[in-house]
Parts: sequence; structure tokens; C-alpha cells
Amino acid sequence: MSLEVKIPAVGESVTSGVISAWLKNDGDAVTKGDALLTLETDKVSTEITADAAGTLRIKAQAGAEVKIGEVVATIEAGAGGAPSSGPAKAAAEKTAEPKPVEVKSSETKPAKKAAKSEVAPVPASAPVAETPAVAVASANESLAVISENAVATESGRVTRKKLSPLRRKIAAQLVMAQHTAAILTTFNEADMSGVMALRKAMGEDFQKQHGIKLGFMSFFIKAVVAALKAVPQVNVRVEGDELVQNHFYDIGVAVGTERGLMVPVVRDAHRKSFAELERDLAGFAAKAREGKIGLDDLSGGVFTISNGGIYGSLLSTPILNPPQSGILGMHKIQERPVVVNGAIIARPMMYLAMSYDHRVVDGREAVTFLIRVKEAIEQPSRLLLEV
Repeated sequence: MSLEVKIPAVGESVTSGVISAWLKNDGDAVTKGDALLTLETDKVSTEITADAAGTLRIKAQAGAEVKIGEVVATIEAGAGGAPSSGPAKAAAEKTAEPKPVEVKSSETKPAKKAAKSEVAPVPASAPVAETPAVAVASANESLAVISENAVATESGRVTRKKLSPLRRKIAAQLVMAQHTAAILTTFNEADMSGVMALRKAMGEDFQKQHGIKLGFMSFFIKAVVAALKAVPQVNVRVEGDELVQNHFYDIGVAVGTERGLMVPVVRDAHRKSFAELERDLAGFAAKAREGKIGLDDLSGGVFTISNGGIYGSLLSTPILNPPQSGILGMHKIQERPVVVNGAIIARPMMYLAMSYDHRVVDGREAVTFLIRVKEAIEQPSRLLLEV
């Protein structure tokens, strides 16, 4: 008796995905709940688990594009979830397809190293959505996926491979945003001295009390919420020929990953303390490392914050995240000469950029919004007193 392993529905609009890696080998004994494969869709990566114990028989190889409901493997009952041994193991090895073995030549080592780098965990300081590292036994399969999807020319000057479902979705979204919205960007700069001084003075006590570090992003989330309350015209979206006014404050935080752009959403940010916001952000980082960011984490959002400063960006014009009407771009903190009370002094400055949909947000409203963000960052006591 065998149980079919089918690709489950992972979202209303998701119809297919790519098997990015098998976490078990053909012929392996598996137990109920074991992670079998990682499926990459145009929205998220998700792990497919075993619904029963038995011996795994793979039908669709890593790198294949599969549809929702498609059978990609079977689990033959009787293995009991224990590793095969004796005659059973010999029979499994005899019937299983030949698998590549570890080659110790110097020619394949760089390739294997590159394969591992595709799935390596990421630091918590830059949360991303990426699949977890696969077992060593799957390294050769990962290498096979790379060699199958990437086709080098005879000269070796270029490598050609298919876009991932997520990358195709990102491309379509960005082009759609440019074609459907009248995007305009306004700029300003913020003196980060106040926030940096507060973090230096209270950071250690904050961490002792709440068990988490106080970062910059929680200040900007708070500042954006305050600005949205002050300028509600920015908290809108266009649906057909209707303008929808949002009365909630779910803030997306855009992060760049090796797989592409992800925007996890902090829910009800206006009701959360700095500690709660930092825990949410840390939670997204943990989910990213474990490859567990789901559609619920990415859906919704009324406004997005994008921090290009962590990569060293000094200035940029962020693109809207449809159907939202505004996005704030943070940038690198850099000491620059500024005039304070008639004297030229060096201050840690950050350029801020706000892109907005000019169809529904006027320039006056966008500039006012960005100034409110600037004021809140330069005087963080405003955020604490909500003024």
C-alpha cells in the first residue's frame, strides 16, 4: 500500500511551483511529519511534509515545475519510519534510481560550495525569506538542480537559467506598479542624533527588560503610523473606480533576499509598543532563517518601509507596492556638515525618500507626510508622547 504525496494548495492565486530541493532521498525511510521537499512559488517557499511513515519514492525531480495537486512522490507503507537495513535496504538500493555520489575532485568542490551557498542561513540583522539549509546528503541533488536550470554557453562567458516563480512575480508586480500608478518621489533628510542618543542611553536597559535589542526600524514604523494618522490621505488604495480609505495601520517592511523582494507585514502597528514591534521584526527574521514565512505574513499592508541603507544606499526612489499608495525609503546614515544655530557641525544624517501615487495623493499631502516622519525621528520624544 502506498500513499501519494501531492502538492497542496498554498494560496488562492497560486497554481504551480518549483521543487527547489528534496530534503529526503529516493528510497529513504520517513516518519509522519518529516519534511520531504521545499516548494518555491511566486509568493513564498514552503516545506511539504509526510502524512505517513514509510519508504519515499520520488517521481518529480528537484528543479521541476509542478502544479497544485500533482503527485510528486509516493510513500510505501511498511518501513515504520526506521532506516532500511539488511535485505530491505539492498532491495531499496536495487530499485532506486542511481544517485550521484560525492566526488572529491578539485573540479567539483567549487560547484558544491556554490550549491550550499544558495541555501545558507542568513544573519538576523537582515531578515530574509529563504529555505533552510538541506542535509549534506542532498548537496548533490542541489548541484544537479543548478546544472539542470543553468546552461552555460560554449565560451563560458554567460550562464542562462529560468527565472524562479517568485522572481517572475516580482517582475510583473514592479512593471504593473509603473504602468498603473502615477509614481512621484519627494525627498527630505533626517538628523538621526536624537534616535541614536536615545538608543545609546536606554538600549541596555531596554534589552534587559524586554530581552531584545532596540533597533532603528521600530522608530520608523512608529513615525510612519504617526504620519498616516496626521495625513490620512496617504492611507488609501485604489480599487477599480473607487478610492478605499484604510482605518488600520498594518505596515510592511520590505527586505531584499537572494530569492527576491519580500514584504512581511507588522499588524496593528499603532497598538504595539517598541518592544512588541522589535519582537515582530525578530520573529520575521527567525521565520526567514527557518524558511517558514507564509502568505499570512506577507498579505495586506497599507504602507511599506524599505531600508536600502543596510546595503549602503545613499539615495534611491522606491517603487510602490500595489495597491498601496505610498512607500518610505530609508538610507545610509552618514555624517554630513549641517548648520545648527548658525554653526556648521557634523551630524549623522539620513536621506528619506517617499514615493506616492500622484493619482490619489497630492504633492502637499506627500510632503507634509514626509515632514511628519522627519520631525518624529529628529524628536523621538514625540513618538513616546504621541504628539
